[in-house]
Amino acid sequence: MKYLKYILIFFPVLLFAQIEEIKQDSVSEKYLIIKGDSVPRTSIDLDEVMLLHRLEFNSKKDRIRYLILRRKTIKVYPYAKMAAERLDSMNSRMMTLTKNRDKKRYTKRVQKYIEGEFSEELKKMTRTEGQILVKLIHRQTGVTAFELVKDLRNGWRAFWYNTTASMFDISLKREYDPENEKEDYLIEDILQRNFQSGRLERQKSAIEFDFYDLTNKWVHQKSPE
Repeated sequence: MKYLKYILIFFPVLLFAQIEEIKQDSVSEKYLIIKGDSVPRTSIDLDEVMLLHRLEFNSKKDRIRYLILRRKTIKVYPYAKMAAERLDSMNSRMMTLTKNRDKKRYTKRVQKYIEGEFSEELKKMTRTEGQILVKLIHRQTGVTAFELVKDLRNGWRAFWYNTTASMFDISLKREYDPENEKEDYLIEDILQRNFQSGRLERQKSAIEFDFYDLTNKWVHQKSPE
């Protein structure tokens, strides 16, 4: 789809440093220096692991819907992740440019790169895949697809893109809202499970929310505090 191409610690009493101790019995220990004393550090730094609830469905129909949503979410997530990476790269580069002419030229280059590499794939997306992509772009970038198009092009084009998308029941202004939309929560559930399995590469959401609170609300029928 064309319209989718787009915390100084103020207590110096504690000084922490990490050193490697000489190997003994083939076991390497790490130490912390606290007020000049070496204290063995026996804990191991691990990546954060999210504990996910067991999937349960009220009916076969609900299960099928989830599986379809999972397939579509896994398919379009990489494009939303790419959009976030390109936006971050572009913003960093734009900060180094002082002339408006250079900024416009660079913006066009980024736009052409995205269009040239992904336009054909975007055209193959279904209406529902396109709408999921729009919501995931908001999740990854913090801005709607409409705002991205507006920044890359101009207000009129953003309006035109959104109007055209509306013909296919797709709004480029659509936001990712797992707190109020059950489908968005299910999308988040799908993402977290596939981040855990390694099928999808994790990228932090630009939208703030607590997944456990959302699970209490949508799965355990408890309202987030």
